[in-house]
Amino acid sequence: MEQSLNIRRSMEIREHEILSPYAAFSDCSMGRDHEEKECDVRPIYQRDRDRILHSKAFRRLKHKTQVFLAPEGDHYRTRLTHTLEVSQIARTIAKALRLNEDLTEAIALGHDLGHTPFGHAGERALNRIVPGGFKHHLQSLRVVECIENHGKGLNLSKEVRDGIAGHQTSGNPSTLEGKIVRLCDKIAYVNHDIDDAIRGQIISEDDIPKEYTDVLGNSLGKRLDTLVHDIITNSRDKNDIIMSPDIEAAMKYLREFMFQSVYFNRKAKGQEEQAERLVIELYKYYLEHIDQLPEEYIEKGSKNDEPPYVAVVDYIAGMTDRFAVAKFKELMIPEAWDVY
Repeated sequence: MEQSLNIRRSMEIREHEILSPYAAFSDCSMGRDHEEKECDVRPIYQRDRDRILHSKAFRRLKHKTQVFLAPEGDHYRTRLTHTLEVSQIARTIAKALRLNEDLTEAIALGHDLGHTPFGHAGERALNRIVPGGFKHHLQSLRVVECIENHGKGLNLSKEVRDGIAGHQTSGNPSTLEGKIVRLCDKIAYVNHDIDDAIRGQIISEDDIPKEYTDVLGNSLGKRLDTLVHDIITNSRDKNDIIMSPDIEAAMKYLREFMFQSVYFNRKAKGQEEQAERLVIELYKYYLEHIDQLPEEYIEKGSKNDEPPYVAVVDYIAGMTDRFAVAKFKELMIPEAWDVY
């Protein structure tokens, strides 16, 4: 056992030898809300990464929409593949800047755990109808704090939870690792959504304004290469994660182009209104039939003295696309009609 303990400790010591002074060091973590015995092999952020990777919420991401609802084809992104792409890009940058890869990966893998079925359509639906609104980054935090592990949560470190909560555009994570994930989330979804939109014949590469492609590149690989290199070059040996003004501006306008051409495109998003109505009807139904929620959601709400709608939101937000559709058919469509 003593030898195993030295494995974790030697890794923590090595971090101080090889990482940037601006990195989040494992043995300097602010810790967990509930104290527990340290792993004899893995430092704290590696352990957090593993807990997220083995969670049920993470596995469900493979059947949650990224952009296209029920796309015809096996090569379109899902919420899971988006998450993995964010992780890969973020780790590349973190490694080049000598920051903590384990913390970076843990934040990246956990940042979308609270996303609804049907992507942002589901999020919009819940945001309209739920008291106080709904934001997926806050739901992701709720997943790791009090939904996973039968309502006990994953007891993650404060740094990982801070990065998850702060990954949205307006967020401000306290660690450089969290700041990397915040940027890489947008880099990943803008660029892979372009790739999917081209595959779906919503746009073509030639539709992207030349003023952006001249700066960023005229292919998925070139744009990613430009953005990653720019962040590394401008953030090296600095206590911040930054981009050069021209690259940052091009990225901003490319994102706006995607909102105009894809995210609000009727061909790409034509079924989102139906998806929103489906989520709203499920919410209304379960709010009137709380007893039909899984027992663990009812018990958690009672234990934490939460209003009934909170358990309903937790249940619906955790659904995959296909499970939400199946539940809607089961609850809303008479069995005799299901043959049509």
